[in-house]
Amino acid sequence: MSSHDRLRELGLFDARTPRYTSYPSANHFSDAVDAQTTAGWISAIPARARISLYVHIPYCRRLCWFCACRTQGTATDRPLVPYLAYVLKELELVGRYLRPDVQVGQIHLGGGTPTLLSPQMIRELGAALTEFRPLARDLQFSVEIDPTEVDAARIEALIDAGMTRASIGVQDFDPVVQDAIGRAQSYAETRDVVEGLRASGVGSVNMDILYGLPFQTRARMADSVQRVLSMTPDRVALYGYAHVPWMAKRQVMIPADALPGAEERLQLFDTARRLFVWDGYQEIGIDHYARPEDSLAVADREGRLRRNFQGYTDDGSDALIGIGASAISRFRQGYAQNISTSSRYSTAVEEGRLATERGHAMSAEDSLRADMIEDLMCRFELDLNALSDRHGVGMAGLMERTARLRSRFGAEIEVSDGRIRLTEASRLIARLAAQELDAYFAPEGRHSRAM
Repeated sequence: MSSHDRLRELGLFDARTPRYTSYPSANHFSDAVDAQTTAGWISAIPARARISLYVHIPYCRRLCWFCACRTQGTATDRPLVPYLAYVLKELELVGRYLRPDVQVGQIHLGGGTPTLLSPQMIRELGAALTEFRPLARDLQFSVEIDPTEVDAARIEALIDAGMTRASIGVQDFDPVVQDAIGRAQSYAETRDVVEGLRASGVGSVNMDILYGLPFQTRARMADSVQRVLSMTPDRVALYGYAHVPWMAKRQVMIPADALPGAEERLQLFDTARRLFVWDGYQEIGIDHYARPEDSLAVADREGRLRRNFQGYTDDGSDALIGIGASAISRFRQGYAQNISTSSRYSTAVEEGRLATERGHAMSAEDSLRADMIEDLMCRFELDLNALSDRHGVGMAGLMERTARLRSRFGAEIEVSDGRIRLTEASRLIARLAAQELDAYFAPEGRHSRAM
C-alpha cells in the first residue's frame, strides 16, 4: 500500500480536527471564567516572572474573503483613535494586578492590520508598552504587516517602538487566486517592503503562505513559493486554508467549487514543502519552516519549541496576556478571552473592568493532556517518563490515556524506552493523533480540514 493510500485509509483526507494551538480548543471556552478570574490569575504571576504581550488591532482597510480573524473594515482612521485609547486603558487596568518586577520577553502586534495605525499612534502605543513593565534585553517584538497598508513613516515608527521582527502575509502571488480571495498584493510591492524593512535594520522577516485556496495548482503554488524564497524570509508558515463560512461569513464570497479537494491539498502542500526544504529551510512541526540560524529553528533543535495561538513559537514565558477586543490570554491556570465586539469591549474598559468574556480554567487532567498534545504537535513524540515526573501520573495511567492513540495508529508509531513516537513518514497525521488524546473532541464539531 502506498503512503498516499495509507493516509486515505487513516481518514486524513476526510477528517476535520482542531488546529491545537490551545488545549482545550477555544470552542470549549465558557463564561465560567470572568474578569474576576482573570484578575486573580494576573495577580498570581510570580515576582520576576517573564511574560509576553499580544495586542490585537481588529481593523482592516479591506476585508480579505479568506480570512477568519476577528476584524472589521474601516475606510477611515476614525475608529482607530478611540480604540487605541481603550487599549492603553486596558494596559493600565492589567498593570494594577501585575507585580512591578515582571519582565516582558515578547510582544506581538496582530490583527487585523496593525499598520493601519498612524505613525503617531504607533509611537504612542510603543511608549505605553515600553513603560508597562521592564523589557527583557533579548526582547522579541513582532508586528503583522500588510505590504499594501504600510509606508516608510510607519516602518520608522515601528522600529522606534522596538520592532525586531516583521510578519508579512503573502497567501499567494498568483493574480487569479488573489482575485478569488479578495486580496490584491503584488510581488513587487511585497518585495519593496521587505527590502525596506531589512535596510532599516529589522533583523527578522516572517511570511505566511496558504495552500488549499481556490484555483491553486501545483504550478501556481511552486511559482508563489519561489517568489517567497527570492525574498529569503527567515521563517515561513505554510498554513492550510480553513474554509469555515459558518464562522467567517465573508468566506461565502469564495467560489467553493474552485477549492481543491483534500488529496489535491496534499499535493499543494508537498510541492511547497519540497521547495522550502530544497532551499535549506529546517522543517518545524507540521507547517513551519525556518533558516537553521533562526531562533525558531534553534528552539526546535533544543527541544524548546512551543505552540500558541500564533502557531509555533520559541516563547517560554510564564504567561501570555492578550490586550484588545477578542484577545486571548494564557496563564498556567487557564485561558481568558476578551469580549469580541469592539463596542462592548470598549464599554467594559471605559467602566474600569477587565474585558474578559469567557475562558477555561485548567484542571490537572487538562494540564496533562495539554502537555501531551503540545509534545506531539511540536516534537512528534511523548516522553512518558518526563510526563509522569511533571504531572505525578503513573505509567499505567499514561498508557491508559494513550490507548486510543496506540490502537488507531499502531503502524504509524513506535513505542520504546518510555516514548511514543510518530514515524518520520507519519507526521502529517499529527493533528489526527492529537485528537486521540483530546478528552473534549466531538466528532460532530465543525473544525477545519486536517489536511
